[in-house]
Amino acid sequence: MHDPAAANWIGLRTLYMREVRRFMKIITQTVMAPVVTTLLFLAVFTLALGGAARSVAGIPFPTFLAPGLIVMAIAQNAFANTSSSIMSAKVQGNIVDTLMPPFTPTELVLAFGMGGATRGIVVGTAVAVVMFFFVDLTIHAPGYILFHGVMAAMMLSQMGMIGGIWAAKFDHLSAVTNFVVTPLAFLSGTFYSIQRLPEAIQAAAHFNPFFYMIDGFRYGFIGHADGNLTAGLVVMAGINTALWLLATHLFRIGYKLKP
Repeated sequence: MHDPAAANWIGLRTLYMREVRRFMKIITQTVMAPVVTTLLFLAVFTLALGGAARSVAGIPFPTFLAPGLIVMAIAQNAFANTSSSIMSAKVQGNIVDTLMPPFTPTELVLAFGMGGATRGIVVGTAVAVVMFFFVDLTIHAPGYILFHGVMAAMMLSQMGMIGGIWAAKFDHLSAVTNFVVTPLAFLSGTFYSIQRLPEAIQAAAHFNPFFYMIDGFRYGFIGHADGNLTAGLVVMAGINTALWLLATHLFRIGYKLKP
């Protein structure tokens, strides 16, 4: 009999490994394709905006751009993994196979969250390795790279979970991607420094959590930040905690999961 107070380590590991194997079986689509897409972003924006001759805060533009593209790849793929996993299970009617075993809501969030974060980090690592051949990247503060990379992966993984639970069909999930995730990512300073924006828009950018994950991650590489680094650490930890609590609550009550 399952003791509610004891962690289901075997089940947790099994569910996590299932999520990892889901994307590793189609690695060309889930890992290699995002690497190519990100390199295309790097090439297009570098060529369109003046190439290496242009600089941001005294830093060559490709060097400034690369960290933002890496963390954007992490975020987008972490979101895609958990959202598609839960949505597919709901549409196919086999979500019950995940809910019936003796998992606590916390264990479900942890397994799905780590699975999505793993895909994001794998993609981000692959992108970073390839970019080192094209961009003069150095590592300034590895702690910031690790913290913001992991927090970004978990944040979008949990957002994907919540989106997958809420959505009734794939169109709803596409709406979340197109009207929430993509705009927040593109308006977060990935392709530019927010210091070049008017003051009112700069202030608005500080309400975008994606700004903090990209700014802190970029600082880890180039040693330059547009915002307050301590605020970034607090915001990322706070957002992840809030998403964790919400996702756990949704699993606990079976929101749109149980018939």
